Amino acid sequence: MRTSNRREFLSRGFATSTMVLASARALPEAEPSVVTDAHVNPRSLIPTELLQPLEARLSTHGDRDVDAATLASFREAESAPTKSANSERRVITGPPGAPQVPVFVINASKGGDRRPAILYIHGGGYVMGTAQASVPEMEQFAQELNCVVVTVDYRLAPETAFPGSLEDNYAALRWLWNSAAQLGIDTKRVAVMGGSAGGGHAAMLAIAARDRGEFQLAAQVLIYPMLDDRTGSVRPVPAHIGTYIWTPHSNQFGWSSLLGHPAGADMALYGSVPARVADLSRLPPTFIGVGSIDLFVQEDIDYANRLVITGVPVELLVVPGAYHGFDLVAPDAPLTHQFKAAQLGALRRAFS
Repeated sequence: MRTSNRREFLSRGFATSTMVLASARALPEAEPSVVTDAHVNPRSLIPTELLQPLEARLSTHGDRDVDAATLASFREAESAPTKSANSERRVITGPPGAPQVPVFVINASKGGDRRPAILYIHGGGYVMGTAQASVPEMEQFAQELNCVVVTVDYRLAPETAFPGSLEDNYAALRWLWNSAAQLGIDTKRVAVMGGSAGGGHAAMLAIAARDRGEFQLAAQVLIYPMLDDRTGSVRPVPAHIGTYIWTPHSNQFGWSSLLGHPAGADMALYGSVPARVADLSRLPPTFIGVGSIDLFVQEDIDYANRLVITGVPVELLVVPGAYHGFDLVAPDAPLTHQFKAAQLGALRRAFS
């Protein structure tokens, strides 16, 4: 996802989405025939409360794709430090043979009962973004939920390809678990959460935690998650979807950078692309929220569908007319407030 100033940004009681998922296939390989209207104007689908902030952003900053030529400028735009009085930067032991991993700890306990915790993973298309930029938003979540939040500065692609970033995030999860007494965390109430690429990372981490059997998560909260490298590469999308903020071109660059080979190729390593993992059973209760004209809408619906089929409790929210990162572009819109409230509600159920 890109913005000029990126703030990248469930328990068993999770409700299954009221949205009817038309497909009942267990795997996404068999593609149904889809009829689309090539003349749909995406602007006509966007509610005014989301369209006006988008147009203001486009008029000021334009809408460039993220690729090798523009990546440095996007990273530079995100480099401004974020001030916070309620977070602490720490450096923890990284994966074996890898550098240490910076994390920001928000609302750590100063004594008293143990509280739930969120391990938050920032977005940025796998190639940009910082943990520090997500601190203000996560401070709000920590206050609303009376929980601890740890947000991770994993290594970015293309400098570090998979599985480097996954192992950084796993190291942060291990550190959170092993530091539970000092941080005041109840390890029975730990959720992983992320937006965009951070949502993809959170999904990867939940799969790795299940496979390795070390930690049992209470929930995964995936905000317009980036789950499938085939979207926009070997799987085209309708012209009105993925038009704004994060496009098929940017998606190909992000995934190719992470994987170390072209997006959509058949050589993806196990666990690198959540949508390609055949077995999604025994994953934690899941919240997925996405906009209806977000590039990721179909892959996110498919992922929710597959989780439902395996018996994982799922709440799926599709916001009509919402583009990728709409909550960051239009933070004061009523739809954004409803979107945030749904995330908080999912976490409250997971932590109850």
